[in-house]
Amino acid sequence: MSLKNIHFILCRPQLGENIGSSARALKNFNIKNLRIVNPRCVWPNRKALATSVGAKDILNSAKIYRSLDESIGDLNLVFASTSRSRKVNKKIISIADFVKKIKKNSKIGIVFGPEASGLSNDEVNCADYLVTIPTNKNFSSLNLSHSLILFCFQLFQHFTKKKFKLLSGYKSSIASKAEVNKFLTFMIKRLGTKGFLQPDHKRQSMIRNIHNIFHRLNLSEQEIRILLGIFTTLNGLNNKS
Repeated sequence: MSLKNIHFILCRPQLGENIGSSARALKNFNIKNLRIVNPRCVWPNRKALATSVGAKDILNSAKIYRSLDESIGDLNLVFASTSRSRKVNKKIISIADFVKKIKKNSKIGIVFGPEASGLSNDEVNCADYLVTIPTNKNFSSLNLSHSLILFCFQLFQHFTKKKFKLLSGYKSSIASKAEVNKFLTFMIKRLGTKGFLQPDHKRQSMIRNIHNIFHRLNLSEQEIRILLGIFTTLNGLNNKS
């Protein structure tokens, strides 16, 4: 089972912009299968292409259907997204749990209704599960592409085995304790000559606190050099004044 078996179905979408944004969301999470049922906008749609940005290939390969039943005919398991309660005998689950219902080697469909009204009760009859996204009770309706991208994220997490390691592009190495202590010795000496470490009975406590502050910061070698430059410059300015 993989993302190749996942099919997103937009039923009667009204705005080309939302279709384009949905295609972009699919590509963000490496999902390629988009099906469109009776689009209410002109199709192909220039606004859809514009808002898809780099996901034009998703739109170009999207399959167009005349009915929802036709669009799900080859699927084994269908989820329908809904933001409102329904008087239908269907299992209702949260988006946080829907991937647990996916069965191995099944072709999966996730259906979304038109922006203004969502899926009708007749249309959700085709679904095995109704899926809701927990939201503010007083403002529960989500933009089509926003709703879709939440499903994409859940699926991507579920099917992607690779663990992503996020690395910073910062190049400078972490400063050694010896480098930090060299900087602290320099700084504390300058602070002492300026009368900062007063009164005498608090001097050691102040020095200890200064050490704690800078050792806790996990400074890089570059940052140590910058701090040395700052204190050297300030010391020079004070001597001139």
